[in-house]
Amino acid sequence: MVAASPYRPPSTRTAVVLAVLAVVAAALGTLVLVRADDGLTTRQVTVGGVPMTEVRAGQPTPGVRRPGVVIAHGFAGSARLMRPIADTVARRGAVALLFDFAGHGANPARLTSSAGDPSAATLAADLDAAVAHLRSQPDVDADGIVLVGHSMGAGAVTRYAVEHPEIVRTVAISLPDAGELPPGRPAELLLIVGGAEFPGFRRAVDEAIRRGGRAADRRSAVVVPGVEHISVLFASRTHEEIAAWLPGGDGPTRPRPTARLTGAALLLLAFGIGVVPLAALLLPRRGSGRRSTALSPGDAAPPTGRAPRDGLLLLGLAVVAAGIGAVGAAVLPTTRLPLAVGGYVTGFLLVTALLLAVGRRLPGLSTAKSAPGPADARSGLTPARLVVATLALTGYAVLAVALPIHLGLTSALPVGARWWLLPVVAAACLLFLLSVELVVAGRALRHLLVVGVTVLVLVAAALVGVAPGFVLLVVPLFAVLLGWQVAWATVLRRYASPWWLPAVLGAALVGWPIATTLPLS
Repeated sequence: MVAASPYRPPSTRTAVVLAVLAVVAAALGTLVLVRADDGLTTRQVTVGGVPMTEVRAGQPTPGVRRPGVVIAHGFAGSARLMRPIADTVARRGAVALLFDFAGHGANPARLTSSAGDPSAATLAADLDAAVAHLRSQPDVDADGIVLVGHSMGAGAVTRYAVEHPEIVRTVAISLPDAGELPPGRPAELLLIVGGAEFPGFRRAVDEAIRRGGRAADRRSAVVVPGVEHISVLFASRTHEEIAAWLPGGDGPTRPRPTARLTGAALLLLAFGIGVVPLAALLLPRRGSGRRSTALSPGDAAPPTGRAPRDGLLLLGLAVVAAGIGAVGAAVLPTTRLPLAVGGYVTGFLLVTALLLAVGRRLPGLSTAKSAPGPADARSGLTPARLVVATLALTGYAVLAVALPIHLGLTSALPVGARWWLLPVVAAACLLFLLSVELVVAGRALRHLLVVGVTVLVLVAAALVGVAPGFVLLVVPLFAVLLGWQVAWATVLRRYASPWWLPAVLGAALVGWPIATTLPLS
């Protein structure tokens, strides 16, 4: 099909300016991340198969013992997610110890489970190994151990403190359930919850205070306004309360909880800007005032009068496809993948992809009937150039999503079974995004409509119990990743790229975080 392209790639001058801005943003992000470590020393160890990170302010002083703080992350979290709290604790004068529970972060062990719930015995064993290691350090006061936990980790540390009265103080952030806490134990308990979290977390705090019994005056509850389940970890109020709860210590208490997030955000910005000059370098320009062979199914726009009808048909198709995908994913074999929640998401994407691909042939839905070949002699996109561009852009996409997440948020490197799960999840994402590309016919608004409906249906499925409830906590990140893929696809469509290339890059942008951050089970 031959058509005049409505897109106009940026000029060479604009591409150069964007490249410079990307380099500046990357340099600033790197500087912020480096400065986040100012005054801190870290040591990586593995004890009993559990990866651990010790964080101190300065070097150990012979003969001087400090309080020790073991910090436990939540479900689908990692030691890296809790690093800002470790920084605050260390600068307060204590020794912080981070670790990865089984199935999380750098820990390749499987998180054994029963009926889909994390095994309390596995969590307790990993926590016990962390406490024992911290107690063994020559600069740590063995009688001054404090536990800090978030969500799943909050439940683990409170249970551990109940069984080990030698723990001097406990901090539970977003405690999911207080039903197992006996009256008055643990006594020295600080409970922190975000004001925008689901009501169940607030009820758990109220129940924990009520169960304090005679020790109720040694328990404290703090509601941090305006934050939800993840952002509560980066709130200044959270860090101030934890610092004040620590026994002893002589360091400054002014926290810097968002330093690493800021650095990661600048790196994300750099990669987002940088894809434009990189595409300009690797791909031929499209539509320089002359007609060119369309390399995307959506280069030919439908007649104006059919656009509203197309929009309604597309909306209906997206709702039906995602709805059946949400139901079907619960019974597909993908739920047996050793990736908690990720197996369901993989099945959801596969079923939705299949139905979108079939539904694109609905009468009246304007999409291309066939896709042209990958090379076009007039545009200069030869097979060799296409291979080089695809490999370079895909590698760039992996770095763009993995590097900022790993350096500034949570662990994003594959370990153990994640190495073979990664291509499985990425393949499901690829099939879904290929189907989306075929249905949206290269139009950004239609693209946003389909992915937006997909996210909303996934949320609805979690609310009614069809999808795992944990989906509600991670769906904002899923939505951001899909939105980012839409932006990248819009950039690539401005060049003579094959119609499938945005889906290939999107599979990396969306699939990598799913495969590397959700727990191994």
